[in-house]
Amino acid sequence: MVKSLKKLVCAPLLLSALIIAGCSSNTSTSNEGSGQENEISENNPSGDLAPLNERATVVIAEDGAASGAGFYIAKEKGYFDDYNIDVKFTKFANSDDMLPALAAGEVDIAGGISTASFFNAIAQGIDVKIVADKGHYVQGDSYFSFVIRKDLQDKIKTYQDLKGKRIAVSSKNAVDDYIFHKMLKHAGLSENDVEFVLMSDFGNMLASMGNGSIDAALQIEPLITQGIEQGVHVRFGDATDFAPEAQIAMVLASPKFINQESNISLRFMAAYLKGVRDYNDAFLKGEGKEEVIQIMTEYTALKDPELWEKVAVTGLNPDGKMFVDDIKAQYDMYQQNGATRGTFDFDKSIDTSITKRAVEIIGEYEK
Repeated sequence: MVKSLKKLVCAPLLLSALIIAGCSSNTSTSNEGSGQENEISENNPSGDLAPLNERATVVIAEDGAASGAGFYIAKEKGYFDDYNIDVKFTKFANSDDMLPALAAGEVDIAGGISTASFFNAIAQGIDVKIVADKGHYVQGDSYFSFVIRKDLQDKIKTYQDLKGKRIAVSSKNAVDDYIFHKMLKHAGLSENDVEFVLMSDFGNMLASMGNGSIDAALQIEPLITQGIEQGVHVRFGDATDFAPEAQIAMVLASPKFINQESNISLRFMAAYLKGVRDYNDAFLKGEGKEEVIQIMTEYTALKDPELWEKVAVTGLNPDGKMFVDDIKAQYDMYQQNGATRGTFDFDKSIDTSITKRAVEIIGEYEK
């Protein structure tokens, strides 16, 4: 996961592999091939699939990011319990540690963000599966978008006006860099037309905006809203102006969890998507919002319920669908930059079968 995005929302704690392995769903493989009933019945607690014959524990590598909403809501509202699943959250300092644990089945589920190093790790033999959406833009209200200094808002009115300006971005050859370049292309500008400022910490971006050392930044919530309220910066357009179908984050799964523990993973995904749907109902429809915000304040770094009413929220597809073409476009950019090694096999690494099957069972989301 991109280091810069993680800094904002968590205080990472690397747990030992021994502890992780002790919590993994490896302990519950007896559900497989044990006459597990997969028929849909309204008599089941879930209203669809029967609970697992034996309690299963699923380990999720999650750092308190808002994009983990589906996990948090499903846990608190009992959707995992309906299927006899217990979830355990663990944290990693960085993806270099997380990806091997995921590939080995020591962790079952994780969140991932597109970076050259992410693709390289998989291309070089670390086998993980990309299975569902974990973050995209909401049209016209992006949670990860550009801001400009408030004192420049009369001078910078179009994207072309960013020419010659100092723009802070949190990483190179990662999704942040990809969004930055999408903006430049939309503006008809080149890299040489602006001054790229690599700034890995979003909090530092806010401070630098305040002291005038940068003119614009690709910033993230809740710092976008906080900076606006402090009079430091203003939103500048919206990232959906030039990247309406950007895939920012993805749900990753262990191959073992998907292939060998399919009874568990199918129920896990059904519960997860129910949580995501409650999230969409809350923030897009205003239904059950108070309860969902309470859950989000418990699990994420944003503890102020009133601020949750103001921030732009992470887009989460209620059917788990991803913008696969955009993931490929991100990889193509890293490849053109000479940042990739080996060949990334999209057909092997992107496996949405368990997500599609879960949607068949719980039905498509009513928009």
